[in-house]
Amino acid sequence: MSTPKWVKDAIFYQIFPDRFAKSDRNPAGKLPFEEWDSAPTHHGFKGGDLYGVIEKLDYLQELGINAIYLNPIFASASNHRYHTYDYYNVDPLLGGNEALKKLLKEAHKRDIRIVLDGVFNHASRGFWQFNHVLETGAASPYRDWFFFDEERLNGHKHWGAFPSAQENKALQHEDSLTAIGYRGWWNLPALPKFNTNTPSVREFLFDVAEYWIKLGIDGWRLDVPGEIDDDEFWREFRRRVRAINPDAYIVGEIWHEAQRWLQGDQFDAVMNYLVTSASLSFFAADHLNMHTIQQAGGLKGVRPMHAHDFANEVDRILNLYPTDITYAQLNLLDSHDMPRFLSCANGDKDALKLAWLFLFTIPGAPCIYYGDEIGVDGGHDPECRKSFPWQKSKWDKDLLDFAKACIKIRTDHAALRKGSYRRLFADGSVMAYARTHKDEDTFIAFNVSTEEHTVELPLGSKPRVLLGKPKISGNQVTIPPRSGVVIK
Repeated sequence: MSTPKWVKDAIFYQIFPDRFAKSDRNPAGKLPFEEWDSAPTHHGFKGGDLYGVIEKLDYLQELGINAIYLNPIFASASNHRYHTYDYYNVDPLLGGNEALKKLLKEAHKRDIRIVLDGVFNHASRGFWQFNHVLETGAASPYRDWFFFDEERLNGHKHWGAFPSAQENKALQHEDSLTAIGYRGWWNLPALPKFNTNTPSVREFLFDVAEYWIKLGIDGWRLDVPGEIDDDEFWREFRRRVRAINPDAYIVGEIWHEAQRWLQGDQFDAVMNYLVTSASLSFFAADHLNMHTIQQAGGLKGVRPMHAHDFANEVDRILNLYPTDITYAQLNLLDSHDMPRFLSCANGDKDALKLAWLFLFTIPGAPCIYYGDEIGVDGGHDPECRKSFPWQKSKWDKDLLDFAKACIKIRTDHAALRKGSYRRLFADGSVMAYARTHKDEDTFIAFNVSTEEHTVELPLGSKPRVLLGKPKISGNQVTIPPRSGVVIK
């Protein structure tokens, strides 16, 4: 089974709905939300909604975006909405189902795809079937939908969705199943884990996936799919989804090597945090804020790297999976689950620019986390989930212009989307590679040092500079300090 062809041409933009844009069109917008510009909090709501996303589609189109990945949008009592209580309804605070329908219509009119976040490993305390068991115990027909302690299920011990002080203490050293009476994902009481061995649970989750694909979404980003330790579950998920839309994109949140899921029968791709780690290691090498980076527990192997080690790591990453899958990977520099790249790099904007140029010139679909393009920074959750500042006076225009240039160069040149990758040079602070498509070469070179460096590239007789300010003499290319160049 192949990956969707459109993904090779995709420029993704990740949106955290509560923090991107707030619209007056949403009736729920009249509720008392936190001030938009106030510091983000773990539990507070800013009031961003899907109507706000609709109103900013022109901005995204001008930026060059043609695909949106939305963090969860279904009804939930959390601002991040990974605590789902109704899988068939968009949260009223986001505008409800009508807002999603309008977003799909307006986005598709602009040839922008919409990928939703699927949280299928766990539900929330507000989920109807879970509540049913809490109310009726072993008598509930939903008792096998989650993992329950038999003593509590049969009324021999106190239980509830909100643990007592004693139970919270027990959670620190024992499994949630015995500590509070049901299994929570990562022992979190707010996230009861589905028992996907139960046929009715599997059917429910597959039906949810099918329902929204039928409505018109373009794919699923799967939250913690490795926690559903069942390959056949994901094979069936793929069969169901692709039977409705053969072009639907299925991308899993796996932070490490993912060969198990990328055999062509489960996911099309994963969120490529391996690229994130490598990019930080090379482009921000002397500027790494290791304290901030370590807050992203899933991000491994970040360390200062020279060009040779970096190029080796890039070669390794690009050869982990079949070519079709490598070109469909969701490549990213940061997300809602980690500090923003700019903060990981101690505010070094040159490092961010270099990393963007890398991201937009290697195989795989690049993804920008909302606000990065205008200089939004932030440490770990909740700081990485700041509200988008829509006053242009607060934007870093230099970063925005560079982001647009990177997007345009990828959009304009098929070699950067579909071409083969060939390493040319890697030593010290300089790394160069070629992307080749239909016998045409495009050369990309980076200099991460504070001094200019010269590299020899196999240029043609009339090289054309697509980005950057190199000095070219024959095949000798001199790259200014802390910059990258693209030459055709």
